[in-house]
Amino acid sequence: MIEHGPLGQKSEHPQQYNPGVLFAIPRRLGRLEIGIGSELPFKGADIWNAYEVSWLTPKGKPVVAVMEMKVPADSSHIVESKSLKLYLGSFNQTGFSGFADVEQCIVKDVSEVVGAPVQVTLLPLTAAHSFTIESMPGRCVDELDIVADEYSVNARLLRVNPDENVNEQLHSHLLRSCCPVTGQPDWGSVLIGYQGNKIDEASLLRYLVSFRNNQEFHEQCVERIYLDIMQQCSPRALSVYARYTRRGGIDINPFRSSEEVDTRNLRLVRQ
Repeated sequence: MIEHGPLGQKSEHPQQYNPGVLFAIPRRLGRLEIGIGSELPFKGADIWNAYEVSWLTPKGKPVVAVMEMKVPADSSHIVESKSLKLYLGSFNQTGFSGFADVEQCIVKDVSEVVGAPVQVTLLPLTAAHSFTIESMPGRCVDELDIVADEYSVNARLLRVNPDENVNEQLHSHLLRSCCPVTGQPDWGSVLIGYQGNKIDEASLLRYLVSFRNNQEFHEQCVERIYLDIMQQCSPRALSVYARYTRRGGIDINPFRSSEEVDTRNLRLVRQ
């Protein structure tokens, strides 16, 4: 049974810097459920954005910023999201010398918890160009007139056309899953890029809708989508990138790919 730390529980909010509130969850437990062993079938990272980051200057003046953090997919653990919120909140009444000092502190603490080096960038709100709302690339499948009658994940819904070979990107904004601890809905958009036999778009949309009552963390949902498409559709190359809406001032956006690529922090209208 996975221990989920402070998620779903009443928690005290630390008033001073406290890395001890960070809580690690092993990736291997969720991955075993979907058939992933010690050798990962993908590369990638989880892109975290935190919009409620603040600390004090040495003179006691508050500073606010937005944090971008990348956690590699091959880290042994993920950091539980509520524990990260508590941790970042513990900076609020703590003095730091500047942005670099805070970044180094977060890198050190979170890297130790997840078991791999993380990348952290703190952006001042004056960096408006970094917060531009964009659209997902590729074709949106949401307007297809489908019968959606399955709300438990069903990979067998996926179909391909063996007579048509493509290199394309498809996306949907209809992804919904549920937190396995609190049961609260998690809303997201998902981008699928692939090369190989053409995936039937209606079958893909029905498959994504079937996640509607699925209870898994964001990272596990994306890894399940990646595995299911690989197993059912056999593409030569595949990437799956989900952009989830924020909760508690934090959004988590997993990216998994068969290729070694570095994806952008793509901000959508719901983020």
